[in-house]
Amino acid sequence: MNLGAAGIFIIGAEVAKIGKLKSKKNAGYSATVLRKRLFAVCAVIAFLFLLIFTRFFYVQILQGEKLRGRALSQWTREIPIVAARGQIVDANGVVLADNQSSYSVFVRPNAVEDKTQTAITLAEIFALDGDLLYEKLISGGVSEITAVRHADKNQIIRLEEFDLPGVYYARDNTRIYPFGSSLSRVLGFTSTDNIGLTGLEKYYDQYLAGVNGEIANPTDLVGAEIDGEVFYYPAADGLTVQLTVDYGIQAIAEAALEKVYTQYSPLNAQCIVLDPNNFDVLAMAEYPGYDLNDIPRDDPELLNELSRNNLISDIYEPGSTFKIITAAANIEEYLQGNGSAFSLTHVFSSSRTRSVDGTTVKCWSNHANGKHCNQTLAEALNNSCNPCFTDIALALGTETFYDYLELFNFGKTTGIDFSGEAQGMLITESAVRACDLARIGFGQTVAVTALQLACAGAAAVNGGYYYQPRLVDRIFSEDGKVDEEIPALLKNRTISEEASRILASLLEGVVENGSGSKAYIEGYKVGGKTGTAQKFENGAIAQGKYVSSFLGFFPADDPQYLALVIVDEPQGAYYGSVVAAPVAQEIFQGIIDLKGISPYE
Repeated sequence: MNLGAAGIFIIGAEVAKIGKLKSKKNAGYSATVLRKRLFAVCAVIAFLFLLIFTRFFYVQILQGEKLRGRALSQWTREIPIVAARGQIVDANGVVLADNQSSYSVFVRPNAVEDKTQTAITLAEIFALDGDLLYEKLISGGVSEITAVRHADKNQIIRLEEFDLPGVYYARDNTRIYPFGSSLSRVLGFTSTDNIGLTGLEKYYDQYLAGVNGEIANPTDLVGAEIDGEVFYYPAADGLTVQLTVDYGIQAIAEAALEKVYTQYSPLNAQCIVLDPNNFDVLAMAEYPGYDLNDIPRDDPELLNELSRNNLISDIYEPGSTFKIITAAANIEEYLQGNGSAFSLTHVFSSSRTRSVDGTTVKCWSNHANGKHCNQTLAEALNNSCNPCFTDIALALGTETFYDYLELFNFGKTTGIDFSGEAQGMLITESAVRACDLARIGFGQTVAVTALQLACAGAAAVNGGYYYQPRLVDRIFSEDGKVDEEIPALLKNRTISEEASRILASLLEGVVENGSGSKAYIEGYKVGGKTGTAQKFENGAIAQGKYVSSFLGFFPADDPQYLALVIVDEPQGAYYGSVVAAPVAQEIFQGIIDLKGISPYE
C-alpha cells in the first residue's frame, strides 16, 4: 500500500467513526475533540510525505554525484590519463627533475577469456612472476589489477601483437633526474606512483603532482567494452618549481667536495653556499651522494641514510667558526657603550689558559717565544685563540650573550622550506654555568645545524640582517595561469651595519694574515673563519675524531657569496685551515670564473 492510499484509508476510517459517533445519542464527543483527531491524522500524513521528500533530496542531490560515480564505475572501464609531474628547475631554468614517457598495464580478471595464457604472456613480455599473476587473476574480488608500471614502448608494441581480452594499457610517466646524484639529498625522490617521498619532491608535492584524468568506456557486467558514450576527463599537469639553487655553483661545490673526500677519506664532506643579501640557497651539496635514477628501494636503512639532508637535519658542535658570533656580539656591545665589552685595541691576557669553575680552557698555541701572547680581537680571530673568546663571553655575561644567540636564531629552526629541520641544542639560559658560557664563546657546549651557522654567519657580515632561508623562488604553470613567487622574508636585525662592517674587515684579515690563508684569492677580498672541533661520543671526547670547517664570504666589503664547508672526520690532517679552507677557495674561484667577476682595483 502506498502512502496516498494509506492516507485515504485513514481519513475514510476516521470519517466513518465520526459518522457513527454523531449518530449516537449522548456520545459525549464535542466538535472540538473531533477536529483535534482530524488534525492529528493530517499531521501524520504530512510527516510521512516530509520523510519521503527528505530521502529523495538526500539520494538525488546530496549523494547523487557519488552514486552516479559508482554506477559509472560498474558499467565503464576507466583508462587513466596520468598527469605529468611538474618539473624542478634551477634558478636559470636548468631542468633538475623531469619525466620520461612510460606505460602502465592493467588487467580486468572478469574480462579475461584465458587466464592461464594471459598470465604466461604478460610474464614473458614484462618479466613478471607468472604464477603470482595467475593467482591474482583467479582469486576474484578484484575488479582490476595493475600488472606493470613504467613499461617501455617496445614492451607495449609486443603486447599489442597478442590483443589479449581484458588487458589494456595507459600512458604513464617515469621520474628522471638528468644529473643523477647532483642535489640528491635536496631534490629527494618519488614513489613508483610518482608521489613525493623525500626532499623537495615531498615538500612541494601538492604543486608538482598534478591531477590525473581518465577515459571511461562503457562495458558489460564482465568488463567487456560495448557501444555507448565515452566520457573524457582531462588531466591537469603539475606545476614547475623553480629553485634558488644555481646548478653551475652546485656543480662547482660538488666537484670540490669530491676532491677533498678523495684526498682525506672523511665520513662525508658538506657545503652550503648562500646569497648573504637574502639567504637564497645557491648550492647545498654533500659527498658522497647517490644516483636518484637508481634508488636502493629494497634497502630501507641504506636509503634513509643516503636521503637524509645532514646540512639541515643533523647538529654538531661548530668549534671556532662560532667565534664569528662571539666577536659580533662584543663589537656591537662596544659600539653601544657597554663597558664590559672589549675595544678593538684591547690586548687580552698573555696567559694561554683560563680557569673557569675548575675547568681549564687552553689555546692551541703553546705561546712559545712570546708568540700569540699579546693579542687584540683581530689577532685573536687570526690565531683562533680560545681563551680570548672565553674572556668575551664571560665579560658580556649570560643575559647579554644569550640575547645575541636569540637574535642569531640559535636553538630554533630557520624556517627553510624543507622537512625535518633540526633546531640545534642550546642550554637553557637559567641553567647556564660560567664554565658553560665560557665554552659557548668558542663554539663548544652548543650544537647547531650547518644551515643555522651559515645563516648566522651571513647575518653577521651582511649589515646585520637575518632572513628566512629558502630553496624555492617561484612556482608556475607553463600556460602562465599560475605564477606564484616566494619572496625573501626578513626576520630580524642582529647587529648594526657598522658592527657588521668592522667584523667583516676583521674576518678579511683572518684570510689575508691568519688561519684562513688557504682560502685567499689574489685580487679578491675574501673573509672567513676556520674551525676545528673535537667530536664527542657517549658524553666524552672521541680521540682522533674531528670536524674541520671553514665559513667564508666574498667580497669582504660587500658580501655576495657565502660558503660553509664541513669535513667530518678527515684522515691525516684535520685542521680546518688545512682541510676545509682550500675547499672554500676552490668554490669561490669557481664562482669567479663562472660569473666572470673581475678583481678589485
